[in-house]
Amino acid sequence: MSRSSRLSNIARVASGVPMLTRMGGIARRLSMGEEESPTYLPSRATASSPNLAKACAASLENSGLERSSNKIAASETFRSGRRRRRASPDSNGLPLCLLQHLLILFCSMTGEIAPALRAVSPRKPGIGHLLWRSEQKLTEMAATTQTNLENDLGYAERAAGPCVFVLFGAAGDLTKRKLAPALFNLAKAKLLSDNFAVIGVSVDDLGLEEFRSQVTSFLPVGTGSADTLEWFRKRLFYERGDFADPDTFTKLRERLASLDGEQHTEGNYLFYLATAPKFFAQIVQQLGAAALSRQENGRWRRVVIEKPFGHDLDSAQTLNRDIKNVLQENQIYRIDHYLGKETVQNIMVFRFDNAIFEPIWNRRYVDHVQITNAETVGVERRGGYFDTVGTLRDMVPNHVMQLLSLTAMESPVSFQADAVRNEQAKVLHSIQPLSSDDVLQRSVRGQYGPGLLGGERVSAYRAEPGVSRESRSETFVALKLNIDNWRWAGVPFYFRTGKRLALRHTEIAIQFKRMPFELFRNAPFHKLHTNTLVIQIQPVEGISLSFGAKVPGPLLRVGSVDMSFEYSKYFGADAYTGYEVLLYDCMIGDATLFQRADMVEAGWRVVDPVLDVWRALPPRKFPNYASGSWGPAEAEQLLELDGRQWRRIEP
Repeated sequence: MSRSSRLSNIARVASGVPMLTRMGGIARRLSMGEEESPTYLPSRATASSPNLAKACAASLENSGLERSSNKIAASETFRSGRRRRRASPDSNGLPLCLLQHLLILFCSMTGEIAPALRAVSPRKPGIGHLLWRSEQKLTEMAATTQTNLENDLGYAERAAGPCVFVLFGAAGDLTKRKLAPALFNLAKAKLLSDNFAVIGVSVDDLGLEEFRSQVTSFLPVGTGSADTLEWFRKRLFYERGDFADPDTFTKLRERLASLDGEQHTEGNYLFYLATAPKFFAQIVQQLGAAALSRQENGRWRRVVIEKPFGHDLDSAQTLNRDIKNVLQENQIYRIDHYLGKETVQNIMVFRFDNAIFEPIWNRRYVDHVQITNAETVGVERRGGYFDTVGTLRDMVPNHVMQLLSLTAMESPVSFQADAVRNEQAKVLHSIQPLSSDDVLQRSVRGQYGPGLLGGERVSAYRAEPGVSRESRSETFVALKLNIDNWRWAGVPFYFRTGKRLALRHTEIAIQFKRMPFELFRNAPFHKLHTNTLVIQIQPVEGISLSFGAKVPGPLLRVGSVDMSFEYSKYFGADAYTGYEVLLYDCMIGDATLFQRADMVEAGWRVVDPVLDVWRALPPRKFPNYASGSWGPAEAEQLLELDGRQWRRIEP
């Protein structure tokens, strides 16, 4: 889903929220003297607006305005040498200023200022003037809010600037399944410039029409998208070449210059490396040698690099050095498709834009955190590659570390790219280093054997194509980590990730501490429970919170219930790959959702000690879990030793 779609959904949902609900928060802020404009102001009056205005006026009538005027005037107090104005409360404990602002806010939002002014009794000295002043202020605030909303939507719907998307490894599976559909979705959302083109580069011997057919055959063409498909198809081009051959990049430079003239792409190039990791440094060096990485005269050049970024700390540092010999850090976009998922992006909004959660997001209230990333698929056609990597390298330094850092980070000073990534990097550097003994006690590895999955029998990992029959590569990893900082000291972070597990499911579970005193422990059928906040990432994207509640009936029985929110039910389901927002951000130069060099290296520092121990001590028993299960028994014991257990995940 594009940013414009998200904002449109937010605006749509906001307009459907009952007016009185929104009014309470706005009036509260006004009564506290805050100057910022209200977040939501409806654009049209409701059918009941005259009655609402009269009801507000009546509230003012009955709230004590007919009493002495000293109840209306604010009392002056001097505390600590600072003058403060305090509004006198009415007989019901509600500040008069709040009721007054409610009246004016209702009136300004519904266009019923005049009836409200007439409804207020002229016996109240100064009220008419107060209403007039408040009306003026709220009119200005409403205009400011409307302008801000229009500006935000205008920015969100702004198409990326002219550029050529150069796709290395264009004949690969990633192009067909993710990248081409993502670009097509951006085109349908009008977020690509009219001056846009795609050049695929690969060693495959493909003609232009063959390449265009290969790419577009995977696109989901729906009603009304035929014109967009034709527009997209005409902007697809192909260049055959070997990544190690300098002539490939000479011909690429000539083709790019030609497209600049034909498509008016202004010399802006986005290079996407959808290739095997061994080609990353080589391609970047060839781009530098061909003068394709040089930024000048307002033209930008950016390079997107897929995971894995290195295979250990030394290789990651070497790759960073090689790439930075050619590119500046602001030209490098190390992509992790998990950050394209709405729920992952929503973690920061959920934490830092909701006052009820951030105060309890710390060691005082949180018992532990669980991160689960479960896949039902095996290695599929990646057996030869995966057998040299394993799950630890494939998942932990990138996906898992990103989820952990977003969950545990402090609030950034702004939403600028480096401000956000600075806080993520602090978390990664604060993870407690694992000693050799720690690795033995806090890590679990596994490899799937044969089993039943979805009612079908599936083969073992060692029987997969391209995998050694004596393979020691792990397909399951569980770890316990600790973060050494004030917020999270003493709070363990557990994570597990693996293939051929019972369900496809990714979530972050925040397990809160139990109540210090179990008041209902003697109630019949009472079961101990704790509050759990679950951020669901896939396949369902949403958030749920469990809490205790009385079970209906004559007996006092306490049960656990869930309060849940799902993106698809609330905002509507859109077909998107998760790459759309990431590709769009690359084109506009927003690196917030991409890893920086120091973040990559910090992730590998966590993984390296585990790799060293596992390399020195081969697994004693592989395979050690059946396909269709939740992993080896040792993963359950990892939490049981601490008196905890993995959250039960239901279909």
